[in-house]
Amino acid sequence: MAQNTVENPTTTADRTPVTLLGLGTMGTALARTWLAAGHPLTVWNRTPARAEALAAEGAKVADAAAEAVAANSLIVVCLLDDTSVGDVLAGTDLTGRDLVNLTTSTPAQARARAEWARERGARYLDGGIMAVPPMVGIPQAGGYVFYSGSHDLFDRHRPTLAVPLATTYVGEDPGFAALHDVALLSAMYGMLAGAAHAFALIRKENIDPTTLAPLLADWLTAMAPSVHQTADHLRTGDYTTGVVSNLAMQVAGTPTFLRTAGEQGVSPELLTPYFELMRRRLAEASGEEDLTGVIDLLAR
Repeated sequence: MAQNTVENPTTTADRTPVTLLGLGTMGTALARTWLAAGHPLTVWNRTPARAEALAAEGAKVADAAAEAVAANSLIVVCLLDDTSVGDVLAGTDLTGRDLVNLTTSTPAQARARAEWARERGARYLDGGIMAVPPMVGIPQAGGYVFYSGSHDLFDRHRPTLAVPLATTYVGEDPGFAALHDVALLSAMYGMLAGAAHAFALIRKENIDPTTLAPLLADWLTAMAPSVHQTADHLRTGDYTTGVVSNLAMQVAGTPTFLRTAGEQGVSPELLTPYFELMRRRLAEASGEEDLTGVIDLLAR
């Protein structure tokens, strides 16, 4: 899988005109960075009042989505969902346009939208934004956007797309940006679920949660590099190389976690599904492997 990561440039030699459809919090943040970098910008939003501040900053406000699409070759959409994209672009002439879709979607929706755009004469890139609005336009904040679809199209517009947020290209398959986006966010929610359980355990004790927080953050940071071993195990198919805490030992320890939750009056519902997968894997595989085999149970 080819990847390119480009830092957010402070200047662009050729300031490509941009049309932006959608001025929610994220869309507005994107718009302001393009304006600040000197890109001619045409904007449209279903609620026109949201465009007033941007008009004062130099944006051209279109009265209709079709007018905005007609204004420029590069069209960026940042809307509520995939259905909104279809609704907003219905009746617009996309012939010869470069459509960059930054709307959160599923991989299947992105692939279908790419075909939908092709049938209407447009070239297509899908994007998954790995940032929150305050990170936009601030390179040191670390935000970026996954892009997938035509590599030539990505290369053509990379300097413009990299103005608000750094860019990472993840493949020709239009669904790969959405897949990477959801994969990373899914891991984030798993981490937050574990943190929620940890805080719940101390909730009724005389323990200041602000004293647990740095310990928790440091511990999660220390454990994070284990994903590299997991990835290597998946690549090689050998789940026993370099294992320190094997599956049998970890399964044997799960009753302590559940008993502690019971003693603290905390529901174990965030832990029990994963523990059950661990027990299932142990029943059918070697206890000398690590937790990588759980992934095979999930991916069946």
